[in-house]
Amino acid sequence: MSGAGSTLVLASGNEGKLRELDQLLAPLGYTLKPQSEWDTPEAAETGFTFIENALLKARNAAARTGLPAIADDSGLVVPALGGEPGIHSARYSREGTASANNAQLLAEMEGKTGAQRAAHFYCAVVFMQGPRDPAPLITTASWHGRILMAPRGSGGFGYDPLFFVPAEGCSAAELDAPTKHELSHRGQAVAALIRLLRQQESNGG
Repeated sequence: MSGAGSTLVLASGNEGKLRELDQLLAPLGYTLKPQSEWDTPEAAETGFTFIENALLKARNAAARTGLPAIADDSGLVVPALGGEPGIHSARYSREGTASANNAQLLAEMEGKTGAQRAAHFYCAVVFMQGPRDPAPLITTASWHGRILMAPRGSGGFGYDPLFFVPAEGCSAAELDAPTKHELSHRGQAVAALIRLLRQQESNGG
């Protein structure tokens, strides 16, 4: 399937994800639209892994809209917290807002130093031609860093202000958009997906 002129549904209402994925998928010529344009309810994320939840979200969006769908499920993994927030990253705090989630994370990390503050973002991306697609494209990627003692930067979204990127010497929220797209878990996973889509097209798929 060629992306040129094709509408692709994003199985999310997250404006940050929509903005990032729209920029990342631009080279393929897709028109990316959020599932909210079809009044699609959020899928029940009943999986135990990022990949399971991404599949559930993509299948739900494709079934509701009749269009190809892309979904990602991503989150922050902190080994010292037993892998939390993990698949619960968006709902880590009672309020479920970015500021409340960050505050919850800082509270949980209190007293932890050095290697205990190691963390990584993980992303699973799924591209599905339709709800019964027997062979959806699935890519995954990780982005390693550590948790800061306090938020830094005003860019990005989610846990970006608390995620320190050693190679850049700053938080994810302090990176410019092109650099973040290149380095991030989502950027890497989408880049891998783009390679698979281009390979499909070259093979006549």
